[in-house]
Amino acid sequence: MHNKDTGFLGENIAAGYLEGLGFQIIERNWRYKHLEIDLIASKESLLHIVEVKTRTTIHFGFPEQMIHHQKMQCLKNAAAHYQYLHPTWKWIQFDVIAIYKKPTEEWALDYFEDVYF
Repeated sequence: MHNKDTGFLGENIAAGYLEGLGFQIIERNWRYKHLEIDLIASKESLLHIVEVKTRTTIHFGFPEQMIHHQKMQCLKNAAAHYQYLHPTWKWIQFDVIAIYKKPTEEWALDYFEDVYF
């Protein structure tokens, strides 16, 4: 499986997970110039900016460990522009969904809410 396919699979899993929790998926892979937001979702008048990290192995660390300061800054910039284009959204939250394949070939999902650094 190629990285792009792995990422696409992870985003599908993450979107399904959020929908199961009652979220409405507003955008997938929203882009502005070089910035991208994997998932934009809403629940109870709160806009969720969701970064999805998917790995087929944890040999080099867990997926959530791959989000560094620079990536968070890009997410903040993208969210600010999205909020500028959609001013009705007053409250936003940054979330991370980390997905990885277990040795048993099952996929594990960890949902981290309200992540900001």
